[in-house]
Amino acid sequence: MQFYSTNSQNKKVDLKDAVLKGLAEDNGLYMPEQIPVLDQSFFDDIQNKSLQEIGYEVLKPFFCPDIPEADFKALVDDALNFEIPVVEVSRNKYALELFHGPTLAFKDVGARFMARILSNFVSGQEKEINILVATSGDTGSAVANGFYKVPGINVFVLYPKGLVSEVQEKQFTTLGENITAIEVNGTFDDCQRMVKQAFLDKELNEKLVLTSANSINLARLLPQSIYYHHAYAQLRAKGIENDIVMCVPSGNFGNITAGLIAQLMGLPVKRFIAATNINDIVPKYLESGKYNPAPSKATIANAMDVGDPSNFVRILDLYGAKHKVVSQKVEGYSYTDEDIRDVMKKTDADFGYVLDPHGATAYMALEDGLKAGEVGVFLETAHPTKFPEVVEPEIGRKLDVPERLQAFMKGERKSIQMDATVEKLKAFLMK
Repeated sequence: MQFYSTNSQNKKVDLKDAVLKGLAEDNGLYMPEQIPVLDQSFFDDIQNKSLQEIGYEVLKPFFCPDIPEADFKALVDDALNFEIPVVEVSRNKYALELFHGPTLAFKDVGARFMARILSNFVSGQEKEINILVATSGDTGSAVANGFYKVPGINVFVLYPKGLVSEVQEKQFTTLGENITAIEVNGTFDDCQRMVKQAFLDKELNEKLVLTSANSINLARLLPQSIYYHHAYAQLRAKGIENDIVMCVPSGNFGNITAGLIAQLMGLPVKRFIAATNINDIVPKYLESGKYNPAPSKATIANAMDVGDPSNFVRILDLYGAKHKVVSQKVEGYSYTDEDIRDVMKKTDADFGYVLDPHGATAYMALEDGLKAGEVGVFLETAHPTKFPEVVEPEIGRKLDVPERLQAFMKGERKSIQMDATVEKLKAFLMK
């Protein structure tokens, strides 16, 4: 399959180029030249398929034969070696728990997958691959751990000073080896801007092989469509097949883009809901048709603190940039920190289920948006113990910290301070 830029459909590249470049030369994001539609027989029997079997069938049209099918199957089996269960929280509302991977966040799926794709492509490369990734929280930890000690790959994680939780920070600043953490004096949007500008710097790209592991990279984005299919498989096993609504806590909008691609592949989802915090650029667009990026605002749901979501151009591309069509496919809701705190407290008290701030935002959107007869699935994107300073005061008790997180917290933090300019980043990388 070939891949084109959202800024121009004329020039296409193969899978390897799309993955290694991450960002197109014209600053656009890569998209597959077609969205394959899966055979109905796949969905008729999906409840009998494992997560790995679903992943292989869903992604094979995008990644094979560029990667031989036998190698690709082994890659998928290795990347998806943890559970992603659907759990009933309240009547007609289910959590898709995406926090059972190594770093206890949904980004483990895409990051582990991409690490294995790049490892496949790096063989035969004369130069090492340098991954630049901006993070507002869990991307950094998932990518850093996914690529930790992978030969021929260096990872540079840019994150906003003081704007990620202590647990998240520890997960990518304590590793060392081929992982370099860069603490930027600015916001997530500054980090993302620095990464994008670095990709467009001619001198830098002549000297180094640069790519991204953010959801702007197709090898990170596409694997996320797997768990929407897997959620449907689990609901179907419970006898639920129709009127299913998926609700996604949204920051950079890569996660919901993967869901919309799954729907276009034939997944019978009735509609999608995008839940945001007060960084409500997309909900406002869905309502008015006007897209007005703004500086990001810090919230307790920090992974969604994005004022100019990169992947929104992909959503526009999927539907011909037609506001009427986009607003029919996706509804948007936004919530304040106070709203988020209230629902964490209430859901624990009423149902005994502990939400993280991002899942709490999505759960609220389901409560507000679900219609009679519909069944809702919201994405629980991170384990609540990654946000103890937010969650524990609301539920009134200490959470049991998984052993995986305890190990990270004992590590020594190592990071480099940097001003929010691409010149500083360029000088550091060139050195």
